[in-house]
Amino acid sequence: MLDAKVTPYIKPLLRPMIVALSKACVTPNQVTLAGFVIGMLAVPAIINGWWVLAFICIVANRVFDGIDGELARFQQSSSSAGGFLDICLDFLFYAAVPLAFGVANPIEWGVPALVLMAAFVGTGSSFLAFAVAAEKFNIEKPQFKNKSFYYMQGLTEGTETILLFLAFCIWPAYFPVLAYVFASACGITIITRVYSGFTTLKAVEGIDDYCSNKDKEKS
Repeated sequence: MLDAKVTPYIKPLLRPMIVALSKACVTPNQVTLAGFVIGMLAVPAIINGWWVLAFICIVANRVFDGIDGELARFQQSSSSAGGFLDICLDFLFYAAVPLAFGVANPIEWGVPALVLMAAFVGTGSSFLAFAVAAEKFNIEKPQFKNKSFYYMQGLTEGTETILLFLAFCIWPAYFPVLAYVFASACGITIITRVYSGFTTLKAVEGIDDYCSNKDKEKS
């Protein structure tokens, strides 16, 4: 919900770093991998209760995630391979954070961690499944034209997820409540994405169901 609104404000802040990295011949894929490694350091930090370190690792991961795509466009090296690597590592990172909380306190945090991870599977699968179909039918990306895949919006997107992770680090005792509330919001995202995606693709394909066709034949 917030990604399209936040992105235009973040891009200018990243510009100096992008120029410096390009001069140093750093590639976008190297930035993607480095950001993933740093982000994954939040897992042992969470398990050990090192909340400040976890917070820093999560913020750094997101900064690197913002840089890699912009660096690719600056270097005119955007590719489907880079976009694939980026989204795969993003989703692994998203799953790793609630997993870390579940491991840290399985008695109190285990169930909400599992619920949140299941919600992430739903939002991620609906997101990526439509992206594949959108590519097939060349459906345009009006708000994210620079993305290497179709970016299907929803109530819970990347910005909201990161704010949630940071809230976990600030108020870890409230992890169960925050996890359940966000999982509920993810449920709304899943329902709206599945409905919107299905109706959009059905309209693009122009296919009626069997019973509708039979009714037309009778009339």
